[in-house]
Amino acid sequence: MIQFSIIIPCYNEQANILNLVDRINNLQKSYNVEYILVDNGSKDDSKNIFRQYIDGKYNNIKVVYVEENKGYGYGIQQGMKVAIGEYIGWIHADMQVPIEELMYFFDIVIEEDNRKKFLFIKGVRKNRSFIDKIFTMGQSIFNSILFTHYMYDIGAIPVLFHRSLIDNIDCMPNDFSLELYIYVEAISKKFLVKRKIVNLFKRQNGFSSWNQGFLSKLSQSKKIFINSIKIKKGEKVL
Repeated sequence: MIQFSIIIPCYNEQANILNLVDRINNLQKSYNVEYILVDNGSKDDSKNIFRQYIDGKYNNIKVVYVEENKGYGYGIQQGMKVAIGEYIGWIHADMQVPIEELMYFFDIVIEEDNRKKFLFIKGVRKNRSFIDKIFTMGQSIFNSILFTHYMYDIGAIPVLFHRSLIDNIDCMPNDFSLELYIYVEAISKKFLVKRKIVNLFKRQNGFSSWNQGFLSKLSQSKKIFINSIKIKKGEKVL
């Protein structure tokens, strides 16, 4: 059985894909992992790169095609639907958090004996800008009060958890509030939550689909605050 399924949503990441695959294969030598690359409705040449160089050419890599981008969370959901690993997780394709950081997450699972099937591991981002820290702090305070449980760096990746955490994939949010949803699920189901510091670097290729400066951060934060309340009420976030 595959031990780990790692989903990597890719939106307009044509400049990163081949380098990402090279680094994935270096990790494969030490761990029992499948990687699920989701072409999340990309408008660049990503689909052609996947079809020509990756899809069907690696035993450890699956490719999922989403025709229309319906959000970050939606892409991850489509990857989860084909994941067969005992543990499921995700990381971003931009490699701002190096794919190699996953090794430490895998090792935590391997070394954990007592509560291995109730384990939830999430990154804590290091080297972030001052303004990013302010937005993250605001979200952390708001959601800690809303869900009456201390929470911090809610949007951090990678994420890795035992597949028993999620009963219904289609109930998960379609946007970035997926990160809050999965964190809340782990707490409410009394999973053992572990945090691991990860290094965050500047994007080398391409550009963020949403993070274009202060106003975009403000808009995204407002949206996540609204969706936090929907998650608290048990409503589906589209």
